[in-house]
Amino acid sequence: MHTTKYSILPAIKSLFLSLDIVSATVSYDDKAFIINGQRKILISGSIHYPRSTPQMWPDLIQKAKDGGLDVIQTYVFWNGHEPSPGKYNFEGRFDLVKFIKLVQQAGLYVHLRIGPYVCAEWNLGGFPVWLKYVPGIEFRTDNKPFKVAMQGFVQKIVDIMKYEKLFEPQGGPIIMSQIENEYGPVEWEIGAPGKAYTAWAANMAVGLNTGVPWIMCKQEDVPASIIDSCNGFYCEGFRPKNPNKPKMWTEVWTGWYTQYGGPVPHRPVEDLAFSVARFVQNNGSFFNYYMYHGGTNFGRTAAGLFVATSYDYDAPLDEYGLPYEPKWGHLRDLHKAIKQCEPALVSSYPKVTWPGKNQEVHVFISKSGACAAFLANYDPTFSTKLMFQNHPYDLPPWSISILPDCKTEVYNTAKVNVQSSKVKMTPISGGLSWQSYNEETPSADNSDTLVRDGLLEQIYVTRDSSDYLWYMTDVNIASNEGFLKSGRWPLLTVMSAGHALHVFINGKLSGSVYGNLDNPKLTYSHNVNLRAGVNKISLLSVAVGLANVGLHYEKWNTGVLGPVSLNGLDEGTRDLAKQKWSYKVGLKGESLSLHTVTGSSSVEWIEGSQLAQKQPLTWYKTTFNAPQGNDPLALDMISMGKGEIWINGESIGRHWPGYIAKGNCGACNYAGIYKETKCQSDCGQPSQRWYHVPRSWLNPSGNLLVVLEEWGGDPTKISLVTRTA
Repeated sequence: MHTTKYSILPAIKSLFLSLDIVSATVSYDDKAFIINGQRKILISGSIHYPRSTPQMWPDLIQKAKDGGLDVIQTYVFWNGHEPSPGKYNFEGRFDLVKFIKLVQQAGLYVHLRIGPYVCAEWNLGGFPVWLKYVPGIEFRTDNKPFKVAMQGFVQKIVDIMKYEKLFEPQGGPIIMSQIENEYGPVEWEIGAPGKAYTAWAANMAVGLNTGVPWIMCKQEDVPASIIDSCNGFYCEGFRPKNPNKPKMWTEVWTGWYTQYGGPVPHRPVEDLAFSVARFVQNNGSFFNYYMYHGGTNFGRTAAGLFVATSYDYDAPLDEYGLPYEPKWGHLRDLHKAIKQCEPALVSSYPKVTWPGKNQEVHVFISKSGACAAFLANYDPTFSTKLMFQNHPYDLPPWSISILPDCKTEVYNTAKVNVQSSKVKMTPISGGLSWQSYNEETPSADNSDTLVRDGLLEQIYVTRDSSDYLWYMTDVNIASNEGFLKSGRWPLLTVMSAGHALHVFINGKLSGSVYGNLDNPKLTYSHNVNLRAGVNKISLLSVAVGLANVGLHYEKWNTGVLGPVSLNGLDEGTRDLAKQKWSYKVGLKGESLSLHTVTGSSSVEWIEGSQLAQKQPLTWYKTTFNAPQGNDPLALDMISMGKGEIWINGESIGRHWPGYIAKGNCGACNYAGIYKETKCQSDCGQPSQRWYHVPRSWLNPSGNLLVVLEEWGGDPTKISLVTRTA
């Protein structure tokens, strides 16, 4: 186990780790990265190791190499590696060393974005939840408790990389690292403490003596020791602060992420290729696709509030690891064309001319005579005939042609010569035989409840050990209350900071409400059926991932914070927020570990005609045999509402097919400026219907599938499907 092996690192670090580096062999100038004396334009793609399984890694890496990549870029996920202070995890999907060594075996380089803030639509932006509760802490500013914790983790990762000899000067594949992430906008907001923090982070990183360059992205006032870089849909106009640094694009956004309640975004490959070619013709030395393989937000790792379990990102490799055509193939051909131009690109500056309206020509000629030309048509509507060296070239709208010898067009960004892939989701014959178990509404009298006056913030109580927190209180109704005779039930109003809420009155569901990415806050306001005597009000507050971005987002609240009131009583309005409340973390089924083989055998399940259907807060289980073949697998959950799915004790993630996509899903034209709301699909459909089942999680037979359903659904219509392209 890596945890044990790496626990000795601090003791031996000062002894030899910093001496391991023989001589720095990664350098750069304003035209290229220079690795072992070779000048290169570097083509990179993001693959996040925890968003796939170790069994998928070799194939993903090979497909990235086949697609023309030189570099694999990944974040390092602090909350996955240090789930509690000083307790480290480098196993399974978090075996970072194994992932990097596989990249090296494939002959590719690594850009390691240590951060350790990652954003990434990942829970709490990659920070462990315990960090929120370090006394006196403020995230990402000139704050001593934060800097101590951050430096400790960055040092830990660097020491492991040195110990395993993974930096390029040691013979490893890591050619560059990143400290912090998209900090410029935050620094701009907070001023002097932000500037001090930027300088500290840069000095701290450089002082770790990795022998490779450090990057900061979206950081205009970057210190001299660091390379600044651009993120976005387009970066052709970006210039590094220091003109002697290479021009880097750390995130070429290949699409966008899916959120529950939103359509599925797509970015046409013609526009993606156009943006890359335009960057390269403007002296770009490094570009990285974010994402090249997006993968899956397994478990409860999805964040950004309402970010879907699928992190497909419209990437060249789809969520399941299959090439997404024509995107994968058209970009592969682009990379071939760029590599043919490389001798001229890395050693000369372009001569730029404008032969006609919306036409632009970049010509690179090296001293050795290598020549490459980029011919551009920026008109989003009309094709053009561009004359270059007395030859006509036909350019479609919004496109660039690449001529590696200044004569022959080998590639045009808008001329796609790759067939589109049609994805099929094929149900596997034979239905699943389900059993059900009804979750109980807890009692405030239970021994495992916490009792406090007033309302508590959800994550403060749960420490994010569960999405669920019960808020429970009693409401006494006198026998002579007027509404008992009139039948005009009082109005219960509950205001919550998010993200979803189920209201139970005397053990029966009264209603559910939920927010969205734009506004996670929600209000429940309904007339409720109360009786004379003691009434049990039970509020089940549900978190759907913690914020991953925003100014001091560690201070953002979740859960029922009030006001909570009952209106329409003889006394007028009763303020329930000030009452005594009982709190219970998680569901009973979670505490019983119903998602595991041993836990699921600890209760009586119902089957056959008694199977619970369309009932809220119900657990379902079934077993199935692994299908033949190697095609990727998924679960079709269209008949269900909201909850979580487990296979053999491993969480596939949250499911929410009951959240229907709203948006504009009109026609899609590749030409013209792209933004994430352009070219959307699946309006009026579930934001996510299918949920990836990794093959490596399955046994040949007897696989346990457990589904927690919050809203109520029909499990008999759940099916296992194969995905083929």
